[in-house]
Amino acid sequence: MSQDMTPGEAVPTNTEAPPAEDNPIPISGPDSAPEQEAEPEPALPPLTPQEFRIYNRLAEQMEYFHEHFRQMYTTLHTACTTNRRPAGMSLKQFIDEGLRLARYLEMHHSIEETHLYPLLGRKMPEFRATSAGAGAGAGGWGGGKKSGGGGKKRQAEECELLRQHRVIHEGMDETADYLRRCKERECELELGVLKAKMDSWGDVLLQHLDQEVRDLGAEKMRRHFTLQEMKAIPM
Repeated sequence: MSQDMTPGEAVPTNTEAPPAEDNPIPISGPDSAPEQEAEPEPALPPLTPQEFRIYNRLAEQMEYFHEHFRQMYTTLHTACTTNRRPAGMSLKQFIDEGLRLARYLEMHHSIEETHLYPLLGRKMPEFRATSAGAGAGAGGWGGGKKSGGGGKKRQAEECELLRQHRVIHEGMDETADYLRRCKERECELELGVLKAKMDSWGDVLLQHLDQEVRDLGAEKMRRHFTLQEMKAIPM
């Protein structure tokens, strides 16, 4: 017995070192390699005036419609803020203007979601209704077979523009319902009440009108479509 052992003390029998872990977890430290930053998109040669007109066509046509929507919304909202209808506009005309805005926006967004967004979404995530590859043509612009069954379904994910559509229509539908009840004389129009309803979707509408035109601008479109493809996009 060793001189250091106390009488009656148990002698340890396992003298082997503990086994090393098969797959030790690496610990990040100051010497760890930093993540690579995404490289900026390469600069493209300047467009000729004719090329710019072709690539910017959708943005210009969209802005034409959007300016009308801005003016209609601003006319209604300004009247609510100042508590005074525009000069020469009767109560009936004022209510009809609000209902007309809701009807035009409903039709405009329906056309976009049915025809324009699916077409642009084949190449541009800004207009894509679902996550990449979900329901989109595998062949890109030229079309192709849709992703078939057997694979793991990808969760649908709205793009920002479509999310804005939803927010706009939630508030706009409530506003239109209020105006219809006022028109049918179920209640009297109160500009303060109308303002509160318009405020719930107005900022998103104005943001959407600007953002959609920017996303259709020539510098974005040229990175995804050829001149011939641009000419073929209906508007």
